[in-house]
Amino acid sequence: MKNHCLIIFAIVLSGILGCQKNQEPTPIDLNELTIKHIHKAFLEGKYNSQQLVKAYLERIESLDSNINSITAINPEALTIAEELDDEFQRNNVLRPLHGIPVIVKDNINTKGLRTTAGALALQNFTPENDAFIISKLVEAGAIILAKSNMAEWAFTPWGSFSSTNGDTFNPYNIEFSPGGSSGGTGASIAANFGVIGLGTDTGNSIRGPSSHASIVGIRPTMGLVSRSGIIPCNLSNDMAGPMCRTVEDATLVLEIIAGNDGEDPLTENSNNKIPPNYSQFLEEDGLRGARIGILREIGNPDSDILDLFDKAIQDMNLMGAIIIDSVSIPNFFQLKENLWCDEFGSHLETFLRDYVKNDTIQTIEDIVRIGTKSNFTAGRLENSANSSITDCLDVFSDQRRVDFRTAIESHMEELKLDVLVYPTWNIKPYRMDSIVEKYIGDNSSVISPHTGQPAITVPMGFIKEGLPSGIEFLGRMYSEPTLIKLAYSYEQGTMHRRMPNLDKAITKDKMH
Repeated sequence: MKNHCLIIFAIVLSGILGCQKNQEPTPIDLNELTIKHIHKAFLEGKYNSQQLVKAYLERIESLDSNINSITAINPEALTIAEELDDEFQRNNVLRPLHGIPVIVKDNINTKGLRTTAGALALQNFTPENDAFIISKLVEAGAIILAKSNMAEWAFTPWGSFSSTNGDTFNPYNIEFSPGGSSGGTGASIAANFGVIGLGTDTGNSIRGPSSHASIVGIRPTMGLVSRSGIIPCNLSNDMAGPMCRTVEDATLVLEIIAGNDGEDPLTENSNNKIPPNYSQFLEEDGLRGARIGILREIGNPDSDILDLFDKAIQDMNLMGAIIIDSVSIPNFFQLKENLWCDEFGSHLETFLRDYVKNDTIQTIEDIVRIGTKSNFTAGRLENSANSSITDCLDVFSDQRRVDFRTAIESHMEELKLDVLVYPTWNIKPYRMDSIVEKYIGDNSSVISPHTGQPAITVPMGFIKEGLPSGIEFLGRMYSEPTLIKLAYSYEQGTMHRRMPNLDKAITKDKMH
């Protein structure tokens, strides 16, 4: 009788387990996942990297048609995920970014994936090797999931139109722009198409799209992060950095990509200036006792943006910050003028020689000949072809840029300020159907690109038409620890980030 019962129990148990094996795995809720959420799920066996990647690919396939943020999917993503899952099964150890899907701006070299900068001339260019920062992410266990659309050649801060992929739309309201030039990364991360994103920033191009997408964007100190293997826009100002939904995730990415690269001499300046890790500065009460300088003279915000900014100042004060309102930099308006130096043509030709290696695409004249679908871009290319500038001085060598930085940092020292803050943009995103003759509103391009100082934008709330807005924290050179501490404290104390409702997106013809 006992044996008979055991046989019946074994049959029943076998049937239950058989049914369980045939059941579909529980769908992964991708909304607002962070690195820590995912690694906890891996450790608890809730899902693995392959299942996560598959879920993101399905989400992109289902929802990106109205946003147009993704230009290419990595065909090896699931294979890489399987290898990382096998590694975890063998040693039960997770690398810092183990199995984390990354979306990469389309001007950063990724081995085996087209890297076009949105331009017809490079529409068939597939790099032989990863850019330095991509290799660092891969070494840390990240999976390059996809490439993202961008403003062609990274020229426009107000929008992200490319000749290869058309316009990207703002996921919060597709009648509006996601900003540029990293608009595809901003829109895709906001829409939860990946966990972390990479952008580049010559004047505004990480922080503007991050502000327009209710995410966090960091432009690091010049020299902290390598630019090698990245298609240049204006190399004396170009930087790469993280674009993520949280300060913590952006910080974890920065930890990985910061550091010296022999192919980018500017990174030598970061030697002995990088802490063992940046995550140690994620302090919820970081604003307590901090001295915050309000830089109102950077511009005049729209009333809706100003209301959010004034509320942000009040919130920081309630969180223990000492507010100095407002700060006036000596000779600010004189020092900030005439600092741009357009070296696009000469540095692009170097990139073409070193990476593209195509006999028919060697010069800026070749780029002009191949053409573009954008009248604005065509004009910029013509100007670059006719320019006699071959080299611009960097932030450590150009005396005008040094003087501007010295004026700001000296005044910060005088007032004992930890940071300066201001709205990332003074106006809402541009409408997709508007023609920009002379854009306004972008505060990101005023200081940081010229001085080399680091800056981070964090969600500040929402204005009319459901559009996000950001607040920007500007620090001294290599003051990322302070920026992270204050930005994280503000983020945790306000929690303004919310995801877009993509179900309400209305299919529209892609316009330019």
